Amino acid sequence: MTAKNPGTGRGRLRRLRGWGGVTAMAAACAVTASLTLLPLSHQGDDVFGPQVTGPGSAHALQARADSCTDPEASLRPGEVDGDAVRKIRERGKLIAGVDQNSFQWGFRNPESGDLEGFDIDLVRAIAQDILGDGAKVIFRAIPTNQRIAALENDKVDVVVRTMTINCARLKQVSFSTAYFQAGQQVLAAKEDHSITGFNSTLAGKRVCTAEGSTAYEALEKESFGSVFKDKHDGTAADEDRLTVPNQLDCLVRLQLGEVDAVVTDNALAAGQAAQDPAVELKGDPFTTEYYGVATKKGADDLVARVNKVLVDYRAGGADSLWMKSYREWLEDGLPGIKAPPAPKYRD
Repeated sequence: MTAKNPGTGRGRLRRLRGWGGVTAMAAACAVTASLTLLPLSHQGDDVFGPQVTGPGSAHALQARADSCTDPEASLRPGEVDGDAVRKIRERGKLIAGVDQNSFQWGFRNPESGDLEGFDIDLVRAIAQDILGDGAKVIFRAIPTNQRIAALENDKVDVVVRTMTINCARLKQVSFSTAYFQAGQQVLAAKEDHSITGFNSTLAGKRVCTAEGSTAYEALEKESFGSVFKDKHDGTAADEDRLTVPNQLDCLVRLQLGEVDAVVTDNALAAGQAAQDPAVELKGDPFTTEYYGVATKKGADDLVARVNKVLVDYRAGGADSLWMKSYREWLEDGLPGIKAPPAPKYRD
């Protein structure tokens, strides 16, 4: 993978900062989503398939397995071509489930039309390793609550979409080693001093989360008296006001005054705060979570191959591809990170 020149992506988006800029980007993403039934071939490498649906969206995350004590421990790196890797090679394309509206992680730049971000760089590194060309990728935009269904229904080979590794999800999908450490945090308007973090100051507040997210799970465990569920959550009549398909929808609702706060990964929230000076992170992160590349359950050869990619991606210290991508996309909003999380492997 060829690293981008530092500042390239950020520079193109500086003019989009502010509430109007965020809404403009959301509108551009909505236009892109409306075209997903038609193959897009910008620079010959981006194709968004139809939005994924399937039974996974109705699955409640299963209870933590008794044997799962270290969910971040994954398979050791390897290069054996099993069924999953052979399928990718025969197709000649890696199909990746990604986000297209999370600023700095996975988003379609509304000015250039390019799909960009930290997660996108990693997808291209995986394609480069397996297929010898980082452009040989079919990107499919999937909402948060369809990530597992996309894998279960063979719509994608991998999901690289700020997806937290945890024991419940490991009963449904397989994960690589961790490629980023994040934590849940509260995002609210900078001028709203009544909210100080994930605490009792949320009492009576309208809080938005993405469906199927760990933020929603956290509020189910402790809501502090906040209002965070739609009346018809989980049904065809779901209002999608407080629980929404995509996390960016929460930011738009916050801007419009329809909610008072958002709970999400601080990595995503930092990107939104960097883009919109009217919002800020409140309090400290209240969880520690790790993002992993997800595959279909049991695709061990692909998991081992991705872990091999991640070994190479982390190598080189400050000059590693991981650090170059971090400086390109995330350093402004999440300064001070010196290295990626160290991999953990199962015995």
